[in-house]
Amino acid sequence: MAKTVRIGVLALQGAFIEHVHALNSLCGTEHISNVIEVRTKEDLASVDALVIPGGESTTMALVAERSGLLDDLRKFVQTKPTWGTCAGLILLSKNVVHTKKGGQKLLNVLPVTVHRNQFGRQVDSFTINLASPCLQTVSEGANDPFEYVFIRAPAIASIDDPEVEPLVVLPPGYGQTEPSESGILVAVKYRNLLGTSFHPELTADNRWHRYFVKMAMGGTDQS
Repeated sequence: MAKTVRIGVLALQGAFIEHVHALNSLCGTEHISNVIEVRTKEDLASVDALVIPGGESTTMALVAERSGLLDDLRKFVQTKPTWGTCAGLILLSKNVVHTKKGGQKLLNVLPVTVHRNQFGRQVDSFTINLASPCLQTVSEGANDPFEYVFIRAPAIASIDDPEVEPLVVLPPGYGQTEPSESGILVAVKYRNLLGTSFHPELTADNRWHRYFVKMAMGGTDQS
């Protein structure tokens, strides 16, 4: 019998339902047994892979701590396939700059430095179509541009471990609050972790969700 994975979406706060819908749309074609919303330790223990959605990272961490889920999340992300989008990227990271006063709790596993709200306020949200060679592992149409949606998004300011694989770089001149001639890194992969600044769940294009499912199955090695 073919291997399948049970995927959870952390549902404490933020845009979790859009990820649930996107993953459910793949259940008939990808190796997904089912998709659940994760709110408790028991939910987390029942899944093979996890999506941490966009939202408000400080609030998300606070709710996880108050519900007794934070320590279990920290253990889970050490070894299990986990994808953090936007706020989820912030939570996964080891270092964050421009945090709120008093800082914030992190899961502390992804060796990158993240610039919180790199792309400004809600009014500064934008979309851009980019070719994404990393998606060729999941689609024959991988050369078709993907619509990247940035909403109060963070950015990856630096890679702090040579094992971190850069996946997508935003060209110079798009939305950043601090100019960069080389562009800004907005997606990385590291061992069992995927971190993205953007919101793929807000598009009808499911290639990033398919990429994560394949990663959860152990099949996105780019080498």
